[in-house]
Amino acid sequence: MKILLAGATGVIGRRLTPLLVQAGHEVAGTTRDSERAGSITELGAEPVVMDALDPGSVREAVAATRPDVVMHQLTDLSAENFEANSHLRIEGTRNLVDAALDADVRTMIAQSIAWLYRPGEGPAVEDDVLDAKLPPYSGIAALEKAVGEMPHGVVLRYGALYGPGTWYAPDGAIAARVKAGNMRPNPAWTSFVHADDAAAAALAALDWPAGPVNVVDDEPATTNDWLPVYTAALGVRHPRGARHAAETGRPVSNAKAKKLGWKPRVASWRTGFAEMDGS
Repeated sequence: MKILLAGATGVIGRRLTPLLVQAGHEVAGTTRDSERAGSITELGAEPVVMDALDPGSVREAVAATRPDVVMHQLTDLSAENFEANSHLRIEGTRNLVDAALDADVRTMIAQSIAWLYRPGEGPAVEDDVLDAKLPPYSGIAALEKAVGEMPHGVVLRYGALYGPGTWYAPDGAIAARVKAGNMRPNPAWTSFVHADDAAAAALAALDWPAGPVNVVDDEPATTNDWLPVYTAALGVRHPRGARHAAETGRPVSNAKAKKLGWKPRVASWRTGFAEMDGS
């Protein structure tokens, strides 16, 4: 199968490319920066220089590679610019979908997020409503709506990614906040997923039905629960939290992904954090 992987040099893309190649697929991986093309070649894929925000560049990339599947793993979060990331989700996804439809591509698998569900009883499942009041909603709603226009569109609602190269790595943005004393325990829910497991889910999704799928580990947790384990892994003092804070967010269920055959290798952030090198 020929696959165009948009975002091949990102956190997921760097992991996903070799998985796809090892599975026997022909992979073309995109990057905005021609200087990063060599890293894609090293992973066994054909590099394609593409600006996702330029409709012509996207059409040219899709037409040239003639893929059977477009995998959308594009993000713009290296500088923690959430507005830029939302813009990429809106405009970049629109460009990818339009180009794919023009080229008669039937299938798209796209990266979304799992922490937008409205508060409710029990872990959130894919049919539950997303919360339009949360800041990432506009970008995610546009992305998922556009992917839904594909004959076969699969949306991977990833939990908070951790592992090497993510914000939770010892040299990442979240670790920097913890080390600076800028994070406190609180009853806000997070559903994590190791980046390796997120990439494995994208590979598995080639055989999944259309629609959204939550890709999270087996143990949703509040910051009260996970932050002490995380700070211990980093080797820093555990901060005290505010008392009587109200619970926010919602745990997320991975039951659908498991029914489809995916199972996280790292079943809990407890194991994943403990394996970090905090140096």
